[in-house]
Amino acid sequence: QVQLVESGGGLVQPGGSLRLSCAASGFTFRNYFMRWYRQTPGKERELVAQISSAGLSTMYADSVKGRFTISRDNTKNTVYLQMNSLKPEDTAVYYCKAAALAAWGQGTQVTVSS
Repeated sequence: QVQLVESGGGLVQPGGSLRLSCAASGFTFRNYFMRWYRQTPGKERELVAQISSAGLSTMYADSVKGRFTISRDNTKNTVYLQMNSLKPEDTAVYYCKAAALAAWGQGTQVTVSS
């Protein structure tokens, strides 16, 4: 079955950086676009970034453009989200997902606070 395990979240001060990882299994990772989403209480899950199956194309939400970078390693079945210049409004639970599959991971909490 599809499994997605996010890690790398934590508490960071404004302006700081974090790198999230998502280890995938149960499907042919290299064939799928991968996405990162985030969600805060009371709000819908928001698409943050997407990367194509070979990693040649990326897209970002306007709110994170220029600060976040999505990447992937198809030899490790892992997708990453490098987050720089973090702001308090980036505080959320972050999830990864294969674009065409229904499964979600458990998420990883990112808190940006001084």
